[in-house]
Amino acid sequence: MVFGQVVIGPPGSGKTTYCNGMSQFLNLIGRKVAIINLDPANDSLPYECAANIEDLVKLSDVMVEHSLGPNGGLVYCMDYLEKNIDWLEAKLKPLIKDHYLLFDFPGQVELFFLHSNAKNVIMKLIKKLNLTLTAVHLVDAHLCSDPGKYISALLLSLSTMLHLELPM
Repeated sequence: MVFGQVVIGPPGSGKTTYCNGMSQFLNLIGRKVAIINLDPANDSLPYECAANIEDLVKLSDVMVEHSLGPNGGLVYCMDYLEKNIDWLEAKLKPLIKDHYLLFDFPGQVELFFLHSNAKNVIMKLIKKLNLTLTAVHLVDAHLCSDPGKYISALLLSLSTMLHLELPM
């Protein structure tokens, strides 16, 4: 059985930094790890990708070709990934024998809360590759210092967990 994490959270919450740090930690304890970048807007990655969505679809190209803004472009990219899930499966199949998987997703909340594309991608991978995944929902630490913002962050995390049908 293959294990991994779906790393989500708002923009700037540290998803890419978390994936990089978790990868370093897992390597230090002797565990093979593969990071899958599924954020087409992230163009400065501090880690080496086992798979990068930009090899399939580029956000900048989508925005120009379809006259979309950044959020609409990200929704389009997730839809495109869902329709081309075989591409991602082919990238992951060689890794699932002995790697721990880290999926670095975009930070737009609507991809996980309002649209089903990201959820569908995750569910298809779970079924086709027999993955066991958990969601890691990151939030900015400053949100935890204010009770109202803290409760909002908790509710968003819980709502996202319920929508994705993954444990957190």
